[in-house]
Amino acid sequence: MLLVIRNVLDPQRLQEVQELLATGEFVDGRFSAGTEAAKVKHNQELSLNSPLHRRLNAMVMGPLVQHPEYQAAVLPLRVATAFYARYTPGMTYGFHVDDPVMGPMSGRYRTDVSTTVFLNDDYEGGEIVIRTAYGEEKIRGQAGDVVVYDSGSWHKVAEVTQGVRLVAVTWAQSLVKDPYQRELLYQLAKAREGVFEKLPQSEEAASISTVHINLLRMWSEV
Repeated sequence: MLLVIRNVLDPQRLQEVQELLATGEFVDGRFSAGTEAAKVKHNQELSLNSPLHRRLNAMVMGPLVQHPEYQAAVLPLRVATAFYARYTPGMTYGFHVDDPVMGPMSGRYRTDVSTTVFLNDDYEGGEIVIRTAYGEEKIRGQAGDVVVYDSGSWHKVAEVTQGVRLVAVTWAQSLVKDPYQRELLYQLAKAREGVFEKLPQSEEAASISTVHINLLRMWSEV
C-alpha cells in the first residue's frame, strides 16, 4: 500500500507545530536507528527527553489517528509515539527497511505500516522514494499531508538541497498483518462508502458491508 492523505493538519496547527519545533533540542538521528539503518541515516531528531513531545503529539498524532482515511487504510491496533525529524541542506536517509519490531521491552510492537506527516514544505529535495513492484515512487507532500506505506518497503529520503525539512514519523501495528489482505479491506471499505452514498438502503450496500465486516473478523489479530 502507498497512500497519500491530504490536509490532515490545518494551517493554524502547522504553524503552532513549526513554532514549537523551532525551540526544540535536536540530536543526531542515528541514536534511534537500528544497526543497518544507522549507516545510511543522516538527519536530526527532537530529543526524546524534550518536554515538547506531549504537546506535539496532541497536535499531530491526535488528528492523524482519528482521520477516517488513516483508520480505513491502516486498521491500527497500536500506534507508536512519533519521532520529529529535521533535515537541513545536505542531510538524507539512504535506502533502508524499517525495523520489524520496535519499542521498549515493556511495550514491543510489530511495524506493519509506516507513516510520514509533512510539517512544512518550504524546502527543496527531501522526497520520499519508495521502491514498488512498478518502480520507484517519489512523494513530496504539502504541509499537512500524510504518506502511508508498508514498513517492509525499501525507501529513502532524498537529499535536502535547500531549506529545512520537518516531518513526524510513526509506525503502526495493524489489526491485519498481511499487507495484501489490508489493501483488499481498504479497497472494499472505499467501495462500501461509494455504494452507501448512492444506495444507502440497498441490498448491495448491506452485502458489501457484511463482507467487509466478516473479512475483518476473519483476518484480524487482537
